[in-house]
Amino acid sequence: SSIPVRFTDKAKTLIILTPAIPEDHPQLVYFREKNFRVMKRAEVLGYITRQNKGICIAGTHGKTSTSTITAHLLYQSKVDCNAFLGGISNNYNTNLLLSKESNLVVIEADEYDRSFHHLTPYMAVITSADADHLDIYHTHEAVKQSYEHFASLVRPGGAIIVRKGIDIHPVLQKGVKAYTYSMDEGGDFHAANIRIKPGEIRFDFVTPTETIADVRMGVPVKINIENSVAAMALAWLNGVTSDELRTGLSSFSGVYRRFNILYQSPKMVFIDDYAHHPSELAAGISSIREMYPRRKITGIFQPHLYTRTRDFADDFATVLSTLDEVILLDIYPARELPIEGVSSQMLLDRMGDVKKELCSKAELIPLLAVREGMEVVVT
Repeated sequence: SSIPVRFTDKAKTLIILTPAIPEDHPQLVYFREKNFRVMKRAEVLGYITRQNKGICIAGTHGKTSTSTITAHLLYQSKVDCNAFLGGISNNYNTNLLLSKESNLVVIEADEYDRSFHHLTPYMAVITSADADHLDIYHTHEAVKQSYEHFASLVRPGGAIIVRKGIDIHPVLQKGVKAYTYSMDEGGDFHAANIRIKPGEIRFDFVTPTETIADVRMGVPVKINIENSVAAMALAWLNGVTSDELRTGLSSFSGVYRRFNILYQSPKMVFIDDYAHHPSELAAGISSIREMYPRRKITGIFQPHLYTRTRDFADDFATVLSTLDEVILLDIYPARELPIEGVSSQMLLDRMGDVKKELCSKAELIPLLAVREGMEVVVT
């Protein structure tokens, strides 16, 4: 496409590149030929963390929700913050929050292509370190080593909070405090006295020095308890008060495409979720089972990336087989080219004794329009 005339002053224009943009993209080629300054998004975020106090959340899964909860807890409190998030916050209808006064910056730390190694966190959370992006890392051990390096980047005077049980052993800089957290498995920060009722979850938030009783979740989904504990730990360490924590968590309204309950009636529930890793799928399906224990669950799944589908085919097949019915769409390639032999049919063939079928995206709506007996549908 044509380039707007206003892109003429190289001294005042910075071009920010993400991994989703191919090297032969015509606009990128134009900017490079004209000698504009081009930087990776990760490099820009790294610069921001060196000029401010970066609150960086990393993890194979859980980082988008945890980042967004953290940002909301800080933003609605007297502490305030800026935020660069990986999903659209339902509270603010944006993934960008800006503050006129706060020097705290919440950043979702992306492990793809080792992007998070550009960051210099003031505080950091690691939610998980499961194998993923094996097109980059090749082995799970390399994934864990990458998270260990990320943790070692936390600057003196800061803190690292790691999900209890994650098998990583980082060498931290002198003066960095280390904490653990979990949902209900102990650690420096965890939830106690969890009460789950239809449409409501409450718990007591346990910190190293106090317990904040009777916290209510604005998004009452069990998988978010653990994310909330991590976010509240970051907020608490940065001076958010107990009353502000209660108000913030109860007013949090979720992240677009992260376990969004879009429709709910006595006969039908429709949930939209971005889960694209076997562990995420398992956690989501488990939460749905707890919320709707006597209802049939139909999952409509579009695999994300050929490499991820290839690397975790057996895990995907096992997890998807726990649904009552599965409709598989074609693989979404994103930045990748097809890999011979890797397809949704391959997943279907490996799945167990469950009602299953393939469907193109174009045929999906007509298929569902005549389908009966769907009680809970999750895409």
